[in-house]
Amino acid sequence: MKKLFRRLICAGLICLTLPTICTATPLAPAKEKQLTQELTAMVGDTGTQVPGLGVIIYKDGKKAYSKFLGRRSINPDRPITADTRFRIASVSKQFTVFSIMQLVEQKRLDLDKDVSQYLGFQLRNPNYPNTPITLRMLLSHTSSLRDGKLYAIPPQYSIQEFFTPQGKFWEDGAHFAPAGQTPAQYFQYSNINYGIAGTILEAVTKTRFDRYQKEHILKDLDIKGDYVVGNLSPKSFSNLGTIYQKNNNGIWDEKGPWYAQIDEYKKGQPAHDLVRIQNPDHRDTDAWYSVSDYKVGTNATPFSPQGSLYISYNELSHCLEFLLHEGKYKGKQVLSPESLATMFTPHWRYDAKLSNGNTYGGSMECYGLGESFIIGDSTSRACRDKVINLEGHMGEAYGLLSGIFRIPNTKNGFIYISNGEAIAEDDDPRSSGKFSGNYIWEENTIDAICRAAF
Repeated sequence: MKKLFRRLICAGLICLTLPTICTATPLAPAKEKQLTQELTAMVGDTGTQVPGLGVIIYKDGKKAYSKFLGRRSINPDRPITADTRFRIASVSKQFTVFSIMQLVEQKRLDLDKDVSQYLGFQLRNPNYPNTPITLRMLLSHTSSLRDGKLYAIPPQYSIQEFFTPQGKFWEDGAHFAPAGQTPAQYFQYSNINYGIAGTILEAVTKTRFDRYQKEHILKDLDIKGDYVVGNLSPKSFSNLGTIYQKNNNGIWDEKGPWYAQIDEYKKGQPAHDLVRIQNPDHRDTDAWYSVSDYKVGTNATPFSPQGSLYISYNELSHCLEFLLHEGKYKGKQVLSPESLATMFTPHWRYDAKLSNGNTYGGSMECYGLGESFIIGDSTSRACRDKVINLEGHMGEAYGLLSGIFRIPNTKNGFIYISNGEAIAEDDDPRSSGKFSGNYIWEENTIDAICRAAF
């Protein structure tokens, strides 16, 4: 199944030397009209339609198009706007890597150091006891660590509980890859890698993950988002969007009503410093916990470094600007071009002869550090009739689908977020892409954008 692992993409230097399409002119009126019509048709109530959708496109480093359609809330009925804020799923991963790369620049972290030295306990895959696990492996999903059933656990436990036979979350060793899936060589997308990376960030900075992010990378990019809903400002909370599916406790009915999956707060904003432990494919584990007494550097998984950044369309476009301008935002060098180049350098490429990773139906063929690559003439492509390579990250959770991408060697890119699904991923054949390994929602959105803009 792709579902558990598709919290991804925001890439780098493309894996193959392929022609890229680069257009220096803004959207022509006819193309703009065409795109708006296609996006409008994607919003609706059945099939592959979604409750709401927003898109922002940049050309030559500047905003060239934006459109916001449908509803962020169904009851009460509220429209999606540029300031609507969603839990962005795996697009969050790149923000974790941005902070880690800032710490690498400060020489407070080393991508190739044994992470055991940061964590305070030895972390080894028992099938590879002599192979140290590094940050580079964690961030590229080549660590040989696996999600198991759970990859987010309550704040009172240490992440060491995942990795020792006596641990509460050992799961009979499910968090380790079997022999044959060699660390640094074999790729499997695993969210637990980023929970560990967030814990390392805490251990080095002595600051809680969500607070560190707010005080550094989010502040640097003028983003008012947060990883804890209760800590959002009243204005930010008022713009929060709900994520929906036609799924009522596991029963799908596309002709039935939309059911809120997360972020429908009928009783108002949750209390300050309350977090909800979430493992999207095991909703039975959802529960609220206080982090007021949390011990920094022991377990960042409650803050979901892999998926729980709450961010608006406009704010996500700040990130795109930063990527399009080689690490600068509003004239400030937030991250060096060299650090971005490291993130956007492929650290793993699928080799069919070696069978060296899981491609999730062909949607993932190459990965950097928190960044993935769409190869324009292969199974990961998202544009049917044009060869357009993309660097970016997709997100998928609870019915939300998101993405942020740039075209290599240009200042062109785009973002999108939709907030629901009327049919089941994977289980309904209509959810599969028609010409790639991606989901149909991703194909429809990215193909329409690329045909109109690039």
